[in-house]
Amino acid sequence: MCGICAFFDPELKDKDHAIQGMMDTIKHRGPSSDGKYTNDKVALGFRRLSIIDLRGGSQPIFNEDKSKAIIFNGEIYNFKPLREELIKKGHTFTTKADTEVLLHGYEEWGMDGILKRVRGMFGFVIWDDDKQTLYGARDFFGIKPLYYSDQNGKLLVGSELKSFLAYPNFKKELNTEAVKPYLMNQYNDLKETFFKGVYRFPAGHWFEYKDGKMKTHKYWDAKYVENNLTFEETLDKINEDLKETVELYHNADVPVGAFLSEGVDSSYITSLLDPEDVFSISFDDSTYDEASKAKALADIKGWEFFSDKVDADEAMKDFPEMQYHMDEPDANPSIIPLWYLCKLARKHVTVALSGEGADELFAGYVNYGMHTHNNVIKVFTSGLKKLPKGARVKLAHGIKKMPNFPGKVHMYTNLAEPSEYYVGQSVIYDMNYPTIFSSDDANGILREKYQNDLTVNGNYQEDFKKVKDIDEVKQMQYIDLHHFMLNDIEQKADKISMAHSLELRVPYLDKKIAELANSIPTKYLVNSHDTKYALRKAAERVLPDEWAKRPKLGFPTPIKQWLKEPRFYKQVRELFTEDFVNDIFDQEKIVKLLDDNYKGDGSARRQIWAIYTFLVWYKLYFVDYENTVKKYQHVQPEVAKLIESGKLV
Repeated sequence: MCGICAFFDPELKDKDHAIQGMMDTIKHRGPSSDGKYTNDKVALGFRRLSIIDLRGGSQPIFNEDKSKAIIFNGEIYNFKPLREELIKKGHTFTTKADTEVLLHGYEEWGMDGILKRVRGMFGFVIWDDDKQTLYGARDFFGIKPLYYSDQNGKLLVGSELKSFLAYPNFKKELNTEAVKPYLMNQYNDLKETFFKGVYRFPAGHWFEYKDGKMKTHKYWDAKYVENNLTFEETLDKINEDLKETVELYHNADVPVGAFLSEGVDSSYITSLLDPEDVFSISFDDSTYDEASKAKALADIKGWEFFSDKVDADEAMKDFPEMQYHMDEPDANPSIIPLWYLCKLARKHVTVALSGEGADELFAGYVNYGMHTHNNVIKVFTSGLKKLPKGARVKLAHGIKKMPNFPGKVHMYTNLAEPSEYYVGQSVIYDMNYPTIFSSDDANGILREKYQNDLTVNGNYQEDFKKVKDIDEVKQMQYIDLHHFMLNDIEQKADKISMAHSLELRVPYLDKKIAELANSIPTKYLVNSHDTKYALRKAAERVLPDEWAKRPKLGFPTPIKQWLKEPRFYKQVRELFTEDFVNDIFDQEKIVKLLDDNYKGDGSARRQIWAIYTFLVWYKLYFVDYENTVKKYQHVQPEVAKLIESGKLV
């Protein structure tokens, strides 16, 4: 696992110094070594975390005649058979690393050809000197980040946005349009980042950049065509494919562990991996304790169990550093336990497997249609779903206008078209998990410069059109895969793990697993029994019933309790009342929101946390960036100790 940065700029004279500055900002991604390549047009920079071919495999890597160079962040899990195939075709390899497969694969099959053959997570860039063209690609799901800025015939590319800020001619400017969508979502879901003119390169795409012009090409996207397997055959196939995938993902020349929570997703993956070491985290608030149930499974399975507790004071102190590493503000509270989980795991392993992706692929969210526990309502609604589409949607519109009654949300969301109402995870239909900001509420606290007409659902419409002819649950899965998963879950998984120089592997987000999951009939995924039903039943083959049947919990974080603590309330209020805040927010309104939440029932906690997170991030990057760099541009202490001891190559 590594970090990459590159640029195309024929006019910049001192390319070596510029690319070195960019590399230095992401040294946490690759503390093992670095490398660079420059010529009169381009510069490629690389930071390495050694996982495979520890003594070799340094980058950039070149082809036989040095006419092509590659920098690569990620893992190609099936690189060994591809390597053998390429050797038979006459290619000469100088390393045993997976990186070189991409380079020779590009030579042999072109970008489309190699990308259709690989399984893995990646962001990579290739300079082809013969064609005077820069190529690049991002993996199928966007597990690995890849950003770009294409302006005035010059291109910047990198694993992290902060590397762009070190580029000599980069103009740092806030993208004001992104603030409101962030407040509604808790993350930025636009294609353009919080930095004006910088974009996320889309997942499942590759680019070619020649003579100052970029062309992008799509090579993969989720497709939904139901298979004809019986339910039992489906369970066999899930178990068989996940077992093969986990074995493939175990490939490394360093120790591999696993994150273990009390839920089915991580428990299933970990049971198939059967590692020596597993890691879990809990809070000093006993209400949020996943570690005890995780330890119970570890004891049954014979795994070495490591756990730690998140201290509230430490978390609030470390929170700015978390947001620094995120590059853009992300108010998902699960960032906090993930930070300490990665910190714990990095003391023992270099690679860890995690359970991200199972909910999007196997339909685990209650928002896919499981808004009641009442079996009568479930059965009645299932009957209504058999009505012709036109009648069903008309009935849904009528239900929406009715006064609240038990089962209303369940019936409406099961009968209506998702494109009319679905807003992903920004609204959770659970009174214990309040919403973030509505469009009107967000505009109501922002200064005019930051107000706009964007809505969460409106941002989904382009993707809804791509899947309008498939069933409703799969439509919502597609939306979450391309929004919540892509721009929130995967971002925090990559950025927080790499902040600790830890490689996080996610077997559910494998092309083979996705193609299987997308072909499973919806009735096997979500039904009157449960969400994620087929995966749970398959998991019973390797897990005790208690773990296979656990409801989804996520990574609960006691934000509600923290914002009720006088010392943390005071800390948040001090930031809310700083002078710069009034330029962005109606300061009186957000302070009142905070005060009312402190005195009241805590139901505004997600809104407050979204504002607080943004202000923490904004202060780091736009108010006091020079001190931010001095404070946080380093590898974590536990990683530094490994380097000093010689345990990190």
